[in-house]
Amino acid sequence: MKHRMQQLWPLFLWCLAESAQASALQCLDTFLRTVRTGRATFVQEVHTPSKVQTAHGTFAFARPGRFRFDYAPPFAQTIVADGKQLWFHDHDLRQVTVRGQTAALADTPAALLASAADSNALRSQYALRDAPERDGLQWVQATPTESMIASVQLGMVCPAGPAPTVTPAVLELLDHFGQRTVIRFDQFEANPSLDAALFRYRPPAGIDIVAQ
Repeated sequence: MKHRMQQLWPLFLWCLAESAQASALQCLDTFLRTVRTGRATFVQEVHTPSKVQTAHGTFAFARPGRFRFDYAPPFAQTIVADGKQLWFHDHDLRQVTVRGQTAALADTPAALLASAADSNALRSQYALRDAPERDGLQWVQATPTESMIASVQLGMVCPAGPAPTVTPAVLELLDHFGQRTVIRFDQFEANPSLDAALFRYRPPAGIDIVAQ
C-alpha cells in the first residue's frame, strides 16, 4: 500500500497544479476586472514580406477607454484615446487625424487592454477563445467582428493562485493583407496612479487636423 501511495502522490500533485491553472479567457477576465490602470514600455515589430520595421516607446491606459502610445524617434507618433475621440499625431508629417472613439476602437487593438470592464463587454466587438499556451504565456485569440484587423492574439503572464496579478506581455496583430505586427510590453506596472492630463490631447498650433 505504501508503495502504491508513493506512485499516486506525484500524480495528485500534477492534477492539483493543472486545476489551479486558469484558462486564458479567465486570465483576461481577471486582468480586465482587477487592473484599472497600467503603463509599460514597448517594442513594436511590423513584419512585411520584404523587411521588419522596429519602433519603441511607452504605453499607458486608464479604464474605461483611455490610453496613450508615445512612439520615439525616428518614428515619432502619438496616439491618444480620451474616452470620446481617438487622436493620431504623426510628428514627421505634422498632421493629426481625429476620429470618434467608438467607431475607431474596432481598428485599435489597445481596446483589448483598455476599453472594457470584463471579457463579456468585449464580445460585442470580438469573438474570443482560448489559444494554445506558448512561450510561457497564456494566449487569447480575438477576432474582430468588423475591422481592418483580421485577428489579434494577446499573450499574458498569468500566475497561479487565488488572486493573481495578470499582466499583458505580447499583442500580435494580423491584418487582411497578411501584414503582421508584434508589440511586446516590458516593465509593466499594474494600477499605478496616473495623471488624467496624460489622456487629454491638444494639437500643437499650426498643425493640420484631419477629421474622419
